[in-house]
Amino acid sequence: MSDHIDGPRQTADPVSDLTDLFAFTSPTDPKRTVLIACVLPFAGESALFSNTINYGFVVRRLKQTGLGLQAGFEPLADEWRFTFQFEVLGPETVTGRTKQTGHCVLPGGATLALTVGEENGFTTSDGRTRVFAGLRSDPFFPGWLPGPMKSVPNYLENDNVLSVVVEFDTDSILAPQRGSLYGVIAETTPRHPNPTSNVIPRFDWVGRPEQTNFIMDQVPGGLDIRDLWNQETPFALSAERLPLYRQRLTESLQLWDKKDQNIEWDAASLEAHVRVRLSDFLTIDVAKPISDKSHLEIEKSTLEGRPYTTGGGRTVNANVIDILVTWLINRDRGPFLQGGALQATQPGSTTFPYVRPGNKNMLSVMRTAELKASAQEVWQTIGGFGSLWHPLVAQLTLTGEGPGQLRRIETLDGKIMVERLNERDEAKKIYRYALVSGIPANPYNGTLSVQATATGSSVTWSVSYRPEGQGDLIVRLIISSLLNAGMAELKKRFGVAP
Repeated sequence: MSDHIDGPRQTADPVSDLTDLFAFTSPTDPKRTVLIACVLPFAGESALFSNTINYGFVVRRLKQTGLGLQAGFEPLADEWRFTFQFEVLGPETVTGRTKQTGHCVLPGGATLALTVGEENGFTTSDGRTRVFAGLRSDPFFPGWLPGPMKSVPNYLENDNVLSVVVEFDTDSILAPQRGSLYGVIAETTPRHPNPTSNVIPRFDWVGRPEQTNFIMDQVPGGLDIRDLWNQETPFALSAERLPLYRQRLTESLQLWDKKDQNIEWDAASLEAHVRVRLSDFLTIDVAKPISDKSHLEIEKSTLEGRPYTTGGGRTVNANVIDILVTWLINRDRGPFLQGGALQATQPGSTTFPYVRPGNKNMLSVMRTAELKASAQEVWQTIGGFGSLWHPLVAQLTLTGEGPGQLRRIETLDGKIMVERLNERDEAKKIYRYALVSGIPANPYNGTLSVQATATGSSVTWSVSYRPEGQGDLIVRLIISSLLNAGMAELKKRFGVAP
């Protein structure tokens, strides 16, 4: 999933997990360059940036060192850094509202103060640089399961991430008259590194999308080396581990090439492709046109031995998965491979800050059961907030009485959930409750009701929720499993109405 949860370390500590990187010239002003990094996959509405992490962009001028079988890119000494740092939650100085504040350290060392979530962002007094940070709709839209190459709908639908955005005047910052080709990476590093070490520790970094998950992690039985890769120094990979990375990329790219039963990458061209992949950074030429279709065009043209014609980069709406898998499998010599995801939940905008606001619409799961038994008989079994009837519940403990009452549920597999009673109406045979903990969702509100019918009764169990800390695909599966098991138990116990 682009760079989402790309290794055991990032899965365990997602606050430092970079999910995507974008680099393009502004659609409304091609003299300005835009950099966007997304972090914290499946972020909830209350998600915050860490005050112990640097969220940074690094830009290096590049030199194209060869074409065709000699294809390569060399990063030069020129370097520009934009580093975002955040504080703990507190009152924002202008309005007094409780918000997270921070600043961006600009190339040259000046800082630009910011408040998280301010839609218009913050601009330097000279207008050269503008920044934004906040919760956004995840702009990535994967439409393939890479192993079996199964086309699927966007499995990040409705998910959110935290995003940092920089837009700046290209000429005054990057001096493209000295060379307009650049490599861009995003990284997360400790804000207070060990002063006794000469090596900058690194949590995560990302250049081209899918270098880790779709490529380095697609060799069956292969050792998971993504954590090693994520802690490398961008633009200067470890010479000691370079053979390991080269072997993994070679094996993976060979497997991709075989997926259509045709071999398009001979040994020499594969070696050149691996060499380009080891130079892992988003490649962008700010002097050439950039569009949703220009992603990887610089790399492709260089490997094919011809001058590139676009600015490459990666726009917010670029269909990077389909572009990538088509190139890996048939080298663009066969049909374009269209997966099942055509756009993100909220496609990107053409104006600052380009990534859309976080998704806040409540999602829902509902199940019903038509039963032979009377409504009163069914309600007597399931209508108490402490009723022990669900087949997956091993133990249930109540604390308190009436609205606000808590129930602690221990499931058969040892998981713990805590839920709070909001309302219960004995006459209408309905109660409503909210999740306190135990499922990666917030908010989470459930309703259980029983109604009389001509043939017995009807039970409805519904849950409305927002995912938090996990993708909707996983959260929906958890909730659906609970509701499905409950309805199946009621049908078994009371019989299905004709």
